[in-house]
Amino acid sequence: MRFASDNASGAAPEVMAAVVAANAGYAASYGGDAAMARVTTLVRDLFEAPQAVVHLVATGTAANALAIATHCPPWGAVFCHTHAHVAEDECNAPEFYSGAKLVLVPGAQGKITPETLTEVLARTGTSGVHGVQRGMLTLTNVTEAGTVYSPAEIAALTALARAHAMPCHLDGARLANALVATGATPAEMSWKAGIDVVSLGGTKNGCLGVEAVVLFDPARAWELELRRKRGGHLFSKHRFLSAQMEAWLTDGLWLRLAGQANASGQRLANGLRDRGVVVPEAPANMMFPEWPPGTHARLEAAGAVYYRYPAHEGVERARLVTSWSTTPEDVDRFLALF
Repeated sequence: MRFASDNASGAAPEVMAAVVAANAGYAASYGGDAAMARVTTLVRDLFEAPQAVVHLVATGTAANALAIATHCPPWGAVFCHTHAHVAEDECNAPEFYSGAKLVLVPGAQGKITPETLTEVLARTGTSGVHGVQRGMLTLTNVTEAGTVYSPAEIAALTALARAHAMPCHLDGARLANALVATGATPAEMSWKAGIDVVSLGGTKNGCLGVEAVVLFDPARAWELELRRKRGGHLFSKHRFLSAQMEAWLTDGLWLRLAGQANASGQRLANGLRDRGVVVPEAPANMMFPEWPPGTHARLEAAGAVYYRYPAHEGVERARLVTSWSTTPEDVDRFLALF
């Protein structure tokens, strides 16, 4: 009954097998391996973007920080949700790598709306040389509240950014889960909706540790490559990153793993609701249920592992996350405690 994070799950057998296979013999270093060329082709095909450039790093923080730094000058504002991962969980790495300023945009259930973005844009970048300039927009899908943007919602926000000549980044640490939840294609969720660069996360969804920065504008590629090297994120034995990403993207494994995580999430959310627990919108694999005081102690005593979250007086709140390796038995054992 481990629902703390999909980071806590292991790697999928197919990914582990690919890493072991990559260990045989010799391969070119620093991204010159043959597997990396195949990864680029896979990503281009999946995103319907034949000119896309793909660079791999080992962490989501590196992917986000490098993508943002490549698209925003140090005098620019990076508009993000108040509770975005880049704002609350990356130790100021986006600011460190870019020199830019994060400007927080409110919105219910983890989502920026056209209304809230318009309001913040109106009061940013209006003081000439003395103030921060409008730089770029970054969105997270799945959001930190467990909700999911549809392609149409993303397009509405990127249109506002475009009106101010701002590029747009998508933090896709759980992008596969968002795609499964909406039925959208990678292209529909990214460049067709106005996104310029994607952090495509594999670590939370069955990989050992690999993320892809996908740039739809090849003109940005060399700068990102230089920033990756300068920032210490260019792997020498790069083939082990490539092997993970290739196995993950081959034959739809990444979407199957996300589908397993989402199915467990829906089983858990629906089961809790059937037992009278309040579970806000949670279409993917992360949820924030609220239950009566004393429930935490009882669940934890029975062996349940998850994160407690702040709640208003009279209730307790938790964050529950399912993963590709969560089983129906795991979910049902937890539900039996209610």
